[in-house]
Amino acid sequence: MEKFQAAPPDSFCALLKDRIDLINIPFTERGSRLMVLRNEHSLAIRLAERWLKIDPRLSGYRFRPPLIENLVICDENEQPLPFTEVITYPHLIEIHTPKGEFVLTFVDPESLLLTLPPEKFGLRFTVHVNHGQTDRRGGVLHMLGDIRRNIAYTTDRPLAKNQITLQHPYEINVTLLFEAGPSSAMLFNITPRLGFNRYVPDPQRTLNEALQRWEEWFRAVPPVEGIYKAQYYYAWWIMRAGLISTRFYTTREAMVPSKPFYVGIWQWDAFFHALAYRHINSRLAQDQFRVLIDHQREDGMLPDAVHDEGTITHLDFPVDADVTKPPILGWAAWKLYESTHDQQFLKEIYDAIVHWNTWWFSQNDADGDGLCEYHHPYSSGLDDSPLWDEGMPVTSPDLNTYLYLQLEALAKIANVLNLDQDARHWQSQARSLLLRMIERLWDAQAGLFWPYREGKPVRILTPFSLFPLLTGNLPALIKTALVQHLTDSTEFWPAFPVPTVALSDPHYDPNQMWRGPTWINVNYLLIEGLERSGYPKLARDLRQRTLDLVNRNRDIVEYYHPETGNACDKAAHVFGWSAALFIDLVLQEQSNIPENPDTTTLSEIPRPS
Repeated sequence: MEKFQAAPPDSFCALLKDRIDLINIPFTERGSRLMVLRNEHSLAIRLAERWLKIDPRLSGYRFRPPLIENLVICDENEQPLPFTEVITYPHLIEIHTPKGEFVLTFVDPESLLLTLPPEKFGLRFTVHVNHGQTDRRGGVLHMLGDIRRNIAYTTDRPLAKNQITLQHPYEINVTLLFEAGPSSAMLFNITPRLGFNRYVPDPQRTLNEALQRWEEWFRAVPPVEGIYKAQYYYAWWIMRAGLISTRFYTTREAMVPSKPFYVGIWQWDAFFHALAYRHINSRLAQDQFRVLIDHQREDGMLPDAVHDEGTITHLDFPVDADVTKPPILGWAAWKLYESTHDQQFLKEIYDAIVHWNTWWFSQNDADGDGLCEYHHPYSSGLDDSPLWDEGMPVTSPDLNTYLYLQLEALAKIANVLNLDQDARHWQSQARSLLLRMIERLWDAQAGLFWPYREGKPVRILTPFSLFPLLTGNLPALIKTALVQHLTDSTEFWPAFPVPTVALSDPHYDPNQMWRGPTWINVNYLLIEGLERSGYPKLARDLRQRTLDLVNRNRDIVEYYHPETGNACDKAAHVFGWSAALFIDLVLQEQSNIPENPDTTTLSEIPRPS
């Protein structure tokens, strides 16, 4: 293959040169389950698949060895060669060695092409399967049994050596020596299918096609210039790289929260992801809803998550209960409608939202006070929050705020669909719910909405006590008290707000998931709450602080240290909703208008006579 230009200087791929570090950030492709990573002078290929047959733990896939590992380039004496330089772009990896340059790219979601220099050299790699057979052009490797793993390696270069050695029951070593000859390529096809791709395509054309796929994606997004440009397009890289193709229960093309960390479609993650996709592809945004609605239970509950092998709707740890996620379906669906004005989609999902809403109020009000409770910590999305330390169920202000927003959205959707009686019903329900929240959860002396467990307030200071700001309909004194807490530098307003437990609370731990770090979705919701409650300047301030927090880190991660602004060590990398909401906030900042131009609140909707 002739020397090529990896990416034109003015291309989006050139803008993202070396953003993929191959350590925390894998090289991957839209729809692919393959992730290429680096370990100094070798490569590995991991699979973004859960497969409980291999490991029954929900997160067992994080700890499995790569399917292919220790892929090293050797000299003609089979001695490993160093990687003198590795350069990454969204569409390829360049690997420079004493034997020349190798380039790795995707042919399709299941096939990787490695270009080969003309010198004589070797390759070695280990595959975690239990059967293999060589042939003239390479070899075929299988995992025989219940777990289907098929790998084919194929080259158009003459081979001086092609050897497969069974090292352990599930470990095969492959050794190849390539004869000197014209530049050529080697194809890796990794698939659960019975059929293989063993057609070695033209390398230059394949590289051009890979570049074109990414450039077309970036050209389709709303353009952004300025200080957020590089991180904005990197966020859009995450939004494409995080997509997985349909398979089994994964009925739609959908985005996982993080291919290296969270393999599955989690409910509220999917709805946050859709807020970014609405700016580029309405069908893709809608499919993030459909993949959950496809698995809605008969009683109306939506699953916590959808995996290839099934759904998660019940867990027996840390308590034994049904598990779902916060009810933001209606709120997010209305945002899609504001962008697309697609009434057909509202007609498609209206009954599902109603069914979902009914489940919450019919199955999650054990004490009959008209407010809903979380019965499993994970249903809150705030898995390890100290709010749940003393047990469940908990009547929480964030949950009932989400339900208010859902009722509000149902009223607006019903109005669009000319369902006047429904609209009046949802309006009435929302007003009643807000009054009950104020009556039962508001503590005037503390100036906060407290969660309640067994009739007693859970006096742990978190921003979820401020979430009723999202209703936009609180009395002035209540709004003022909540905003005073939010902007208190000893509580929720450090250098990089908003911590998920107040700095002044003894439970505060800035490094532990939901016990202190700053999460982008929490900030996003509070920004909207400030705008709806009449604090546009403060909303802009929080938006700018949030953008600067994400922008100052090279990767976009799950959560951040609220005092230093650094990515927390335990946080998942290439994190979906952080990227999606960063995108949406950048576009808000660029337009300099409130995120939700429809500022209509229920108080302004005519009351039924």
